Amino acid sequence: MQVGFASAGDGGSYAGENPFTPKAYLVRYWNKEIRNSQPKPAFLLSKASPLSAVDSASFAKLAAQSDLSSHLPAFCASANLLCFSDLSPSLEKHEKDSNFAGYSDRNFTNYGTDRLGGTDSFQKYSGDENIPVDSFRRYSRDSTGHKDNFVNYAPNGNVVDQSFNTYGSGATGGSGVFSKYAGEVNVPNLRFTSYSDDSNGHDHTFSTYSENANAGDQRFSSYGKNGNGAPNEFNNYGTGANVVGSDFAAYGQTANGANDTFTNYGNDQNNPQNNFRSYGDGGNSAVDSFANYRENANVGDDSFQSYAKNSNGAKVNFANYGKSFNIGTDKFTGYGKGSRGHTVGFKIYGVNTTFKDYSKKGITFSRYTNVSSGKSTTMQVSGSLVKRWVEPGKFFRESMLKKGEVMPMPDIRDKMPKRSFLPRSISSKLPFSTSKISEMKRIFHARDNSSMESMMLESLSDCERAPTQGETKRCVGSAEDMIDFATSVLGRNVVVRSTENVSGSKKNIMVGSVKGINGGKVTQSVSCHQSLFPYLLYYCHSVPKVRVYEADILDPSSKAKINHGVAICHLDTSSWSPGHGAFLALGSGPGRIEVCHWIFENDMTWTVAD
Repeated sequence: MQVGFASAGDGGSYAGENPFTPKAYLVRYWNKEIRNSQPKPAFLLSKASPLSAVDSASFAKLAAQSDLSSHLPAFCASANLLCFSDLSPSLEKHEKDSNFAGYSDRNFTNYGTDRLGGTDSFQKYSGDENIPVDSFRRYSRDSTGHKDNFVNYAPNGNVVDQSFNTYGSGATGGSGVFSKYAGEVNVPNLRFTSYSDDSNGHDHTFSTYSENANAGDQRFSSYGKNGNGAPNEFNNYGTGANVVGSDFAAYGQTANGANDTFTNYGNDQNNPQNNFRSYGDGGNSAVDSFANYRENANVGDDSFQSYAKNSNGAKVNFANYGKSFNIGTDKFTGYGKGSRGHTVGFKIYGVNTTFKDYSKKGITFSRYTNVSSGKSTTMQVSGSLVKRWVEPGKFFRESMLKKGEVMPMPDIRDKMPKRSFLPRSISSKLPFSTSKISEMKRIFHARDNSSMESMMLESLSDCERAPTQGETKRCVGSAEDMIDFATSVLGRNVVVRSTENVSGSKKNIMVGSVKGINGGKVTQSVSCHQSLFPYLLYYCHSVPKVRVYEADILDPSSKAKINHGVAICHLDTSSWSPGHGAFLALGSGPGRIEVCHWIFENDMTWTVAD
């Protein structure tokens, strides 16, 4: 986006625009703080708040009075923020079978309660949406023989928020089928709370659930508690996903005859995080099977706390579990403790596992791989899996930044929801810390355990964590704050750069003319990366030992220039994780190679002006 400027005599405001708008103020702030004649960066100025002068003053006053919450829809629309829609009234009436296609942002509270028989089908529901928000509360509760089919539900979404609370509780017979649920989504936040509690013979199947998703979390809290004879199947759950967390708390607790099967669960994932707490606690005659669990995953962590504790006659079979090619971590604490008549078998189980305070009876290990000697086992990963987790061209070596080199360009398009900065006059009046999350949730109408709460907490955690060795960091929610941080590190003679456009994404490109910033020497820079937050928030940091480059990007066939890229090369990777995607793609390990990457759309790097 190109931005025009009026003459300096008007104080640096936009031509024909009120000089008191946040955009005009930002231009004046740039003129005041940046001490060089370099052109003002249009891509940064375009992110300034679109609020009018009147609205900016009005919302700043509301923020100071802690009253933005009552004006949230107008604030979000005027300021270009990411806010979740307040759900429509509940679709409570339900007298016949329903086929939902093309619905979104709906509230299914008490839908199907006390229903006798019938089938409800959700096909292509909430597909290809940016922020679908759906709530299934008390859905199909106390029903008899009622079937629910979720087919191709919420595919290709961005920030997907689905809540299943007391779903199927007290149901008798019937089934719930989740097929192709939330596939290919970015940042899923899926919650099953008190799902199927106190049910009798109500089947659930999760097939190709959250497959190839990116980041996000799934929570199964009090799932199937006190149930009777309710089989649950997790088939192809999270296959090929990237950094997805699953939390099973009180799953199947005090249930009778539970039968849970995890087949192809978390396979081919990158760094899956699974937490089983009090799973099957106090259950009777439960059968749990983990087959091909976390197969060919990269790293990953599983925690089993009080799993099958105080149970009776539980049968748990871990077959081909945790054979990740880079070593993960599994913790078993209080596993099977206090159980009677249980059998737990570990067959072809992975490495680097901690068993602490677990039942010594009824547990067998067959072909169990351990590394008590301190030597690790590394499995070869196929090229297809590397391509699935690490897009070709996302990381490359410095030697590839030379004229005429042909290389793949990753998808550098910005996949974050579109948002703008807030003026500092507003952002400075809003709470911003994990200690004030309750107040933040009130302002942005975030429900408990919602995607909004999750994304705010995750961003706050990144912002509040201690810097790594040699790192200087700050999170900024206004353009003025970003300028202040960059100049505090680099001084006032600075420029900010970003890759010009997204041409060449997901294709092979040819490197044209290359220029090293600071003569190609090691330099100091401040890189800023977007965080997922209601308003535009950047994580800005400076790390030591980097080189920054600009390069023309050419079409390899016509040799025509299609883009102008900015790349940064990290020369010191000694503190990076061995499972980092760069080492998967390039080979080697921490501290042994330098790693370069392009600056993606809407990210940026600041350096001292040449």
